[in-house]
Amino acid sequence: MKYVILGSSAAGVNGAKEIRRVDPTGEILMISKDKFIYSRCILHRYMSGERTKDQLCFVEDDFFERYNIDWMGRTEAIALDTKNKEVSLSNNEKVKYDKLLIATGAKSFFPPIENMDKAKNVIGLRNIDDSVEIMKKAKEADNIVVLGAGLVGVDAISGLLNYNKNLALVEVADRLISLQLDKKASSTYEEAFEEKGVKFFFNIMAKKLNLNEKGEVKGLVLSDGNEIPCDLLIVAAGVRSNTEFLKGTNIELDRGGLVIDSNGRTNDPYIYGGGDVTGWGPIWPVAVKEGIIAGSNMAGVSKEMTDFFVSKSTMNFLGIPTMSLGISEPKDDSYIVELEEDEKGNYKKIIHKDGKIHGAILQGDLSYAGVLTQLIKDNIDVTRVKKPLFKIDYSDFFHTTDTFEFSYEKEGYNV
Repeated sequence: MKYVILGSSAAGVNGAKEIRRVDPTGEILMISKDKFIYSRCILHRYMSGERTKDQLCFVEDDFFERYNIDWMGRTEAIALDTKNKEVSLSNNEKVKYDKLLIATGAKSFFPPIENMDKAKNVIGLRNIDDSVEIMKKAKEADNIVVLGAGLVGVDAISGLLNYNKNLALVEVADRLISLQLDKKASSTYEEAFEEKGVKFFFNIMAKKLNLNEKGEVKGLVLSDGNEIPCDLLIVAAGVRSNTEFLKGTNIELDRGGLVIDSNGRTNDPYIYGGGDVTGWGPIWPVAVKEGIIAGSNMAGVSKEMTDFFVSKSTMNFLGIPTMSLGISEPKDDSYIVELEEDEKGNYKKIIHKDGKIHGAILQGDLSYAGVLTQLIKDNIDVTRVKKPLFKIDYSDFFHTTDTFEFSYEKEGYNV
């Protein structure tokens, strides 16, 4: 059996590991446009100088040897022939496959702002090459603007704090990281960044880029008519899946990207997908899970995606650790919101309905994260635990057996 994997980030790497775990002898070929394997989640730490390129790597030094994987870097798929089960590559080679994992990720989306298509000094942040380019141009720039205040946008700002530049962030929503955090948790980060000199422009859109005679950005015009000085624009306003090489095939796509089922399989029984290319959830844990599920099914052991949370995010900006699970705000008045804060700045929020937790935010002290995740993962009815939500611990739903092992009892709680 020959397995071909397109992509070498979270989904591709974990898919390869799972294939090798299930199939010790199959041939695995990993193809990537990157030169080496690295984590995109910590590119901002490379930009800030906290980590070297080598320290971005999240696999073992002997990864390819340990898992018996053939590597083809600086190469990407440009076409796919599903009938002959063959991938055409940018180096003019063609490779055959028995099973194919598409984990090609996503690229930055550049919104249709006037002059965006012809402006110089406009960069997205998706890979190591983008980081290198940003670092180079940031040294020459005076006014750097980040468009988009999601996780990637805040990553970009974080990576540039020690460059001693004028930094601004423009966001259409009313706060930072609005998909994962509520106003309270966001404001903690906003205040911390403002102390570092970052300026925020919320509830507003970018309308036009003003350019100089060389075609370089010199200002960003906002929807209220005001202009922000800008000689380097970093775009973090969303992504689009890398699926161009699938043009002309029968592989099903939707607005999010590659369409897969709960087994990671596409509409072609020999082709699977995982990671940002699917659009299911643009965060690391989701990509890891998708890769594992796809890899297992490719190698013949059935697994289904039933035990992960698409909206689980963890972050740590400016020394403030935060975790978000599920919804950050109640959808209507039928939800119950419970809050807990202390004088040290620790913040906890749980949103529940009919005994089930639908969302949570922890900021500062994350020691409750394990219990909280377990409550959601096992779909535990928290109304049956006769304690305040923030006082529940493992002993409330795990019990010791005669062999001193922990087991979870679904039918009752001895509290």
